[in-house]
Amino acid sequence: MRGWLLVLLSALALPSLARTHASSVVIYRCTAASGDVTLQNDAACPKGSRQQRQVIESPPPMPAYRPAPMPVAMPEPVVERAPADAAATDAPSTIADKDRLPPPALYQCNTYDNDSYLSETATPEPRCVRLNTVDLQGSANDAGVACQMVTDQCQRVADEGACKAWKQRLREVQSAATFARSDDVAANKLELERVRKIVRESTCGK
Repeated sequence: MRGWLLVLLSALALPSLARTHASSVVIYRCTAASGDVTLQNDAACPKGSRQQRQVIESPPPMPAYRPAPMPVAMPEPVVERAPADAAATDAPSTIADKDRLPPPALYQCNTYDNDSYLSETATPEPRCVRLNTVDLQGSANDAGVACQMVTDQCQRVADEGACKAWKQRLREVQSAATFARSDDVAANKLELERVRKIVRESTCGK
């Protein structure tokens, strides 16, 4: 039976047997006395043949293709960014070049986990770094709290790189003042003005 249905479907696919406007197609399977089998479309088998008749409903026409509408591009939000160099937004200093002094010492500090930062202090205060705790069986235990006191190692920035380091420090303070929490705005603003004054009035502000 399965092979018979496959033969019917194949016959429907032939252009000579297809009927575009008909709602159904009649297929005749004719078996002659010699055993030869033929398929005929809408024509009965000749006399002397064993006939099997099958009515096949034509599938409904495919709907016309309609392209989907293109999505409307939304404008990108405008984000205000901090100036790349805060010193460039300042008014020029009135101090003569001959009266300028080198900036204060600045230190490059390295943390225990290989991070680094700039500091005006050569010996920063020790910090308590949290340690992972385990229970008696050696499994991780989040309920326990323990820490280890560590001190960052700092080295003074060489004189020839002092101005570059101070301008980097100024950019860091500018970024902190721009994106600070609301309760830190006042303190960060004062720190920005202090660092900005150092850069502007030292030999770095030439």
